[in-house]
Order: sequence, then structure tokens, then C-alpha cells
Amino acid sequence: MTERLIKVHAQGKHRYYSLEGPNVAEVLEGLSVLAGGVRPKFVPNTPDRLRFARTCYDHIAGTLGVSLHDCLHGLKWISPGPRSSISSPSRSSNASGSPDSNDYEITPQGEKALRGLGIDLDAARKLRRRFACPCLDWSERRPHLGGALGAALLELALKKRWVSQDLDSRALRLTSLGQREMKARFGVQI
Repeated sequence: MTERLIKVHAQGKHRYYSLEGPNVAEVLEGLSVLAGGVRPKFVPNTPDRLRFARTCYDHIAGTLGVSLHDCLHGLKWISPGPRSSISSPSRSSNASGSPDSNDYEITPQGEKALRGLGIDLDAARKLRRRFACPCLDWSERRPHLGGALGAALLELALKKRWVSQDLDSRALRLTSLGQREMKARFGVQI
């Protein structure tokens, strides 16, 4: 009998394991109280500038990337694809870039808004890679937006000077213009 206490998220060659849901977490927390041990809260040791904003391959990661991902969901510009399911384990994408079980789709209002920002969605869809997908952020332990759409958003942010990239690292710096634009256009408040 399978109890489904743990789920796996495959991302490339890596596998990330997490609890299946809040009910499993509550039971484990109850058991830890009975066992008498208190575990210290996880505190990442990532340098602040990398944790705040950086590139992950060719898209925005860190606190800024996760916030942008969450705002795109909140604005209902992206939504889980038709084969996506929160409770099913994710499968890794294939080399052809065909849809995966956890890919995102752009909603009609997202399509209009992203085109209005100047993103060429048709060109992004034609690339030999996943179009839009969650990418697990190693410092935030939550997803940011990956795929061709994530790359297009980084390209836009660099072109419009919302962010600038360090020459010697993957760190990104959010400019004061970027702060205003991220808040006005996406609702990102940092």
C-alpha cells in the first residue's frame, strides 16, 4: 500500500523530495514533540546579494525571482498546464522541450499583458526548450519561473534596466527604476 507521504520533483538530473502536504507535516511535528527534540530553524548561509537576485541559467532567481513567479500566479497570467497536478510527482522534461507534467500555460490576460510589455511570445514558443515551467530555487526553496518565458522576462528586465548584472558573478541588482516598474507592472514589492 502506498501512503504518499513524500513527493519527488525532478529537475534535470536532480531530484528534490518534500512532504506530500500539510497533513504529513502536522503528524511529523506532533511526533517531534513526543520525541522531545527541537530542531533549529533552517537559516541559509547564501550571501545576501545572491539570495536576493541572481541568474539561474538564463532566468531570474532568488527572492526577486520567486516573488515575480508568485505575482504572475496571483495576477493569473500563468496557470498550471492541463496535465499538471499539485499532488502528482513531477516528471522531468524531455530533450525536445515538449510539455511536461508541471509546465505552465499563459492565460489570455497574461498573453495580452506580456505582449504589452514587449515580450515576443511567438518566438519564445518556437524555441527548442520548455516554454514556461517552475524551477526550484535553491536559496528560497520555492519555485521561480524558468523556461523560455523566464529567459524572456530576464532579457526584458536587463534591456529596460530594471536589473543590472554583476560582471563577475550571477548576482543581479534591482535598480530604483526596476523597483518602481516591478511594483507597478507585476505587484512585486521588495
